[in-house]
Amino acid sequence: MSQRSSTLSWGHINVNVSDLEASVAFYEMLGFERLLPGIPYLGLADEAAAAMPDAGCEALGLPSGTRGRGCILQLGTGFPKLDLTEFHGTAPRAPLENGDRGLVRLCLAARDLAADYQRLTEAGVTFLSPPRADPGRLADVAVCADPDGTLIELIQIYPERWARSVNRP
Repeated sequence: MSQRSSTLSWGHINVNVSDLEASVAFYEMLGFERLLPGIPYLGLADEAAAAMPDAGCEALGLPSGTRGRGCILQLGTGFPKLDLTEFHGTAPRAPLENGDRGLVRLCLAARDLAADYQRLTEAGVTFLSPPRADPGRLADVAVCADPDGTLIELIQIYPERWARSVNRP
């Protein structure tokens, strides 16, 4: 392990969406709350589409004049935050899938995965499978998708079992 400490800490995770209202409703169903009704450093509000400043477009590698809307959500008061961004006039691609390279899933810790799974399926959320336990029973996992297909992993971990698995000869 490195003796050097990082100068970085969590900021936010960005999810690009096709319908800001539908996505906000989905993430609120997961327990997120609105922190800001826009993304101020990108010049975006949540109500009307606005052109991003050129500096923001350049920083994100987007064409000058890109328009969009957005908002910042939070789960509790800590970090990371969740930025939802709806860009107008860009050519979106499909989200990555579990077999792809790159950031493919956002993972949220569950206290009671079975109850969360039941509540969300009753609300119409589609999961890849019901909660599944790993062979060592270190965690239970279920994966669903947001309205645009971004994968959301829900995990209930059992930390008391982790020490036993790490200390096996």
